[in-house]
Amino acid sequence: MMALKATSDRLIERLPQVRGRLTEDAALGPLTWFRVGGPAEVLFRPADPEDLAQFIAGTPADVPVTVIGVGSNLLIRDGGIRGVVVRLGRGFAEIRRASDTLEAGAGALDVNVALTSQQEAIAGLEFLSGIPGTIGGALRMNAGAYGREMVDVILAAEAIDDRGQIRRLAPAELGLTYRHSGVPDSWIFTKAVLKAEAGDPEAILARIQDIRAQREASQPVRARTGGSTFANPQGAKAWELIDKAGLRGFQVGGAQVSEKHTNFLINTGEATAADIEGLGEEIRRRVRDMSGIELRWEIRIIGEAT
Repeated sequence: MMALKATSDRLIERLPQVRGRLTEDAALGPLTWFRVGGPAEVLFRPADPEDLAQFIAGTPADVPVTVIGVGSNLLIRDGGIRGVVVRLGRGFAEIRRASDTLEAGAGALDVNVALTSQQEAIAGLEFLSGIPGTIGGALRMNAGAYGREMVDVILAAEAIDDRGQIRRLAPAELGLTYRHSGVPDSWIFTKAVLKAEAGDPEAILARIQDIRAQREASQPVRARTGGSTFANPQGAKAWELIDKAGLRGFQVGGAQVSEKHTNFLINTGEATAADIEGLGEEIRRRVRDMSGIELRWEIRIIGEAT
């Protein structure tokens, strides 16, 4: 675990009072799908957006703040994360119908948004059932699958800026492009307002079930994995490039390229974050040597090496 400083220098004593929970030297590995990584110097679980806004406004400017969701598309290095790690939980998970829109908190699971849309007879959001993670993460990377992405369904978003101000953003202000958002990294998404297109509940459910079946058949959904590892280059598919480089099943330490889908990396049980990152970098090197194409990480990698 991360060595804490003397009592007089403890970060937690410099932080504002909150209604949520602050925890020192908090284990982060169990919060990620890879189940690896070092601890947070301080972990903050805010009670709600107002609690988070007040915390950001009152936190000293020299304290780094990092936000995580359910850790599905995330690799935390073995040395952990200095400063404050914010994890959005139950206070950010509400999903509700509002006339011709569907509002979802940034902590809401993508699959739960899809299932709620089915219950509300809202079409067009079925693709979210195929994306592991939360709405906040989906906004941050313009997540997409099965023919749609967030830019196709977003009407507005709310975020807390680095001064603790709550901002409402129109689609054009989000700067959504392929697996990217133009919103500053220091801003924290708190809510998304999505299109609510009328649809047939049975047809919506059938589409969700079809997506689920496709995922089960083609992806290692029951393994310790971080989801899709590399973004598809222009005019190519990452998994095909990795396969052509002969890397299906290739292993570094306890990290392995999935036999089922080569754009997924797996913790076979004893992997470190360094194993997983090292495997990814070796994949990038071999694909570059073979094809001249530079694969770009889709998984977010944060924290310090040991």
